[in-house]
Amino acid sequence: MSKKRAFPAPTMITTSAEVATLCAKLQREAFVTVDTEFVRESTYWPRLCLVQLGGADDVALIDACVPGIDLSPLAALLAAPDCVKVFHAARQDLEIFLHLFGELPVNLFDTQIAAMVAGFGEQVGYDNLVSSLTGQSIDKSHRFSDWAARPLSKAQIAYASADVTHLRVIYETLLHQLEEQGRRAWVEDELSALGEVEFFRPDPYLLWKKLKPRTHNRKMLAILRDVVAWREEAAQQEDRPRQRIIRDESLLEIAATRPRDTMALKRIRGVTKEFAEGPLGHALLAAVQRGEQCPEEDWPEAPSRRKADVPRPPAGVLALLKVLLTARSEEGRVAPRLIASAEELERLAHGESDLPVLKGWRARLFGREAQALLRGETVLCVEKGQLRIVERDSHPPMNMGQKG
Repeated sequence: MSKKRAFPAPTMITTSAEVATLCAKLQREAFVTVDTEFVRESTYWPRLCLVQLGGADDVALIDACVPGIDLSPLAALLAAPDCVKVFHAARQDLEIFLHLFGELPVNLFDTQIAAMVAGFGEQVGYDNLVSSLTGQSIDKSHRFSDWAARPLSKAQIAYASADVTHLRVIYETLLHQLEEQGRRAWVEDELSALGEVEFFRPDPYLLWKKLKPRTHNRKMLAILRDVVAWREEAAQQEDRPRQRIIRDESLLEIAATRPRDTMALKRIRGVTKEFAEGPLGHALLAAVQRGEQCPEEDWPEAPSRRKADVPRPPAGVLALLKVLLTARSEEGRVAPRLIASAEELERLAHGESDLPVLKGWRARLFGREAQALLRGETVLCVEKGQLRIVERDSHPPMNMGQKG
């Protein structure tokens, strides 16, 4: 456990000149810790309210709500290649910066991912890491504060500061552990996805799958694809949450009933007269028509559809893989989800070879043994209370129910 460390008092940054001075100084440091506070309840895009930065001698809170404040020096800091930007659970922060600056931060480190690799479990929370690695605690009562309201209270400022002060200790401690475990490269593999713009800006024409339609009617799915893509683009243009444009249930019903005019659209549950007769309603009907006119060869397949000649692996085989996965994750102190998903285990059981679990550290930790187990070259056994995987002897396995 790390010793208690004294941190500088937080400084509120409220002018463009202060932003420029601070970010120029932090660019010269080996690493800087970063967090954000934002509101998003009534908008599609998150509204940035506060940016917290932690340096060796600075704890600064940039007030992003100040009218006209120039945040371009912050963009330069996030783009600095020699300064590591340390986040915890970075995805939402990165989405904000991508929307604000048009590019993602470079040379970043996510302590939540690192903690999963280092053996702290799946999606470990920041407050739990602080407790585990520093012995201190964080008051999370201000997690749902209105960060757009001004002035900020002393308690809010203390809460926001804690998100980047303790993070410095966590980063240094995790980095030391990963170096000792020889797992620094494992984290870098996981972080690579956070540098891909496509990770944060999915294709609108693939979002229909998230509605999980219970149908194999491919024409209906083609219409659903178009109306969901239309809603996504409308939500972005109007800066309104998707569900406030039109709800998922209404889109599913529209794809099933295929309304052709305003009168039919008004009969859809959840669609108001004002919506149906307004510009959004007309644009939605146009999206329905685009789906209707989609050529059959371009209709999507249902995501859950399984080919008749590819049966589901026996439940016992999947259970055996899960037992091995659990054993290796415990032995290696790595979160099981980070090694292989349930879908990957199923594909592995089918004999697929182009899988992440069969590459790099995952293959060494679990994948190769799993393949040997599936080929019947090895068996699982319990020895002195511990699960072991051993080579099979020359005797054929006994069938269930076979007498000895």
